[in-house]
Amino acid sequence: MSTPPLDPGLYREVVRRALAEDLGWGDATTALVVPEDARATGVFVARAKIVIAGLDVALEAFRQLDPTAAVEIYRQDGDVCRPGEPVAAVTGLAAPMLTAERTALNFLRHLSGVASVTRWCIEAGGGTLRIADTRKTLPLLRTLQKHAVRVGGGLSTRQSLDEGIVIKANHARAGGGLGACVARARGAKPDTPVQAEASTIEEAGEAVEAGAGIVVFTGASPADLEQVLRQCAGRARVVVSGQFSFERLAAFASAGADVVSVGAITDSAPAADITFDLRPA
Repeated sequence: MSTPPLDPGLYREVVRRALAEDLGWGDATTALVVPEDARATGVFVARAKIVIAGLDVALEAFRQLDPTAAVEIYRQDGDVCRPGEPVAAVTGLAAPMLTAERTALNFLRHLSGVASVTRWCIEAGGGTLRIADTRKTLPLLRTLQKHAVRVGGGLSTRQSLDEGIVIKANHARAGGGLGACVARARGAKPDTPVQAEASTIEEAGEAVEAGAGIVVFTGASPADLEQVLRQCAGRARVVVSGQFSFERLAAFASAGADVVSVGAITDSAPAADITFDLRPA
């Protein structure tokens, strides 16, 4: 299923600020060596197998510096590209294109990296796992990163702290224990599902007994997960959470996991290998 494009209002200001950060007082090199009326065509080209994400964001960088730039789209967000395949082309004034190039690439490479890792995680789970994101995102880029997760086929969880009740280990330590926190939240918001983070089989049982509707299991053992799933059956959903290798994802899928929440898909995804090849128009 395709992911709807982001409203430009959600990224236009982020792109403006990124361009300002890179530009400083002006592009000293381009101003000296490139004639103002020179024109060029630049092409984004994949240099590895990747999933494209953030193309509109990247192209926004060129449009902000040259509103007359023309764009040709060869691949859409969510498409798999292989080495040597073109993604999109931009034709316009060469000087602003050179100035915007790095900012555009930074967005496209990072967001495509997020989408790619998400897709590879899904495939590592044999297609039976649903891969969800977390709030482990880069400051001010959460909306873009979560879009990239969806483009890669993953699930997007709460955008901000006001979207749901999620009791984590530090909440339990500060609030008198996991069961007490769950019971307190349930009493105050009886119609709102409560998620509770549990690192052991015992904590999972404590959370369920207190009324948690979702247990976020952070234990690293697939064998423990099997016990937690049996313990929660018919009473609470179980989400597995943590930093996992592809091999571990396959093991959790075999243990019966349905949803695995993986912070690494946003907080440490490697940039996708994409270049921008420019030629005079």
